[in-house]
Amino acid sequence: MTLVRWEPLNTAITGPGNLFQGFDEALERIWGNGPVRRWTPAVDVYENKDSVVVKAELPGLDPKEVEISIEDGTLYLKGERKSESEDQRDGYHRLERSYGSFARAFTLPDSVDPEKVSAEYKDGLLSVTLPKREESKPKKVKIAVK
Repeated sequence: MTLVRWEPLNTAITGPGNLFQGFDEALERIWGNGPVRRWTPAVDVYENKDSVVVKAELPGLDPKEVEISIEDGTLYLKGERKSESEDQRDGYHRLERSYGSFARAFTLPDSVDPEKVSAEYKDGLLSVTLPKREESKPKKVKIAVK
């Protein structure tokens, strides 16, 4: 799998829980209608001998609203979780769930065959399976004894 360089300063400025998050939320409370809630679905990525698997938590999302694409060795997941209209929120005491559009990108190893990708959505969990090319799978060679 491709190594990704960790840049702590960049993460502190733009990542989740960044340095400016409190400032953004305060401004939104003053001029907006509540705290800013950016939604990024949680994702697990793992590899086995046959494939790379990406699992994303997308509860409450219609799978037709999720776009999966592969371009230049990168897997893109895009979608949007829509909130209820203002009329339906009248009786609410708290609003903690996050809404809005999201986009995630994952660099894929060269061993993945982009032509054989499959995706499944069940119980709010999107599973994208990226099979490996046959030539990249490990092979055992038998040693002949003479």
